[in-house]
Amino acid sequence: MAGAEKLETKPFGFAPYQSVADEEYMSPQQEEHFREILLAWKRSLMEEVDRTVHHMQDEATNFPDPNDRATQESEFSLELRTRDRERKLIKKIDEALGRLDSHEYGYCSACGVEIGIRRLEARPTATLCIDCKTLDEIREKQRG
Repeated sequence: MAGAEKLETKPFGFAPYQSVADEEYMSPQQEEHFREILLAWKRSLMEEVDRTVHHMQDEATNFPDPNDRATQESEFSLELRTRDRERKLIKKIDEALGRLDSHEYGYCSACGVEIGIRRLEARPTATLCIDCKTLDEIREKQRG
């Protein structure tokens, strides 16, 4: 389209980090960038948890028809499974924030190399570099 601007992908609503020349990896500015991303993500998940609780309280009805009751229970069960996955994700976010506080964030927990800014923007809770993650997935496939 003529005159249309190209849209940039923004992880979790944030613009990709722009490094400056000779910037040290995981500089205070980079740490702050990832802290903001992680906190925004956590806030979003917590809001979803609150919405689910209110929805379940508002919609909880004792239907006389067993089919209606079963449908509602099935819907609630699905919502609760989703919230459980999000609860585990919130735990990973909290762990990542802890690594930021101890200045260990951004380094592979297996080999110690830099995970990389772009990988962390795509997956802010990553603990493995791409090479170690690939090896981990290969081992998992061989076991399964």
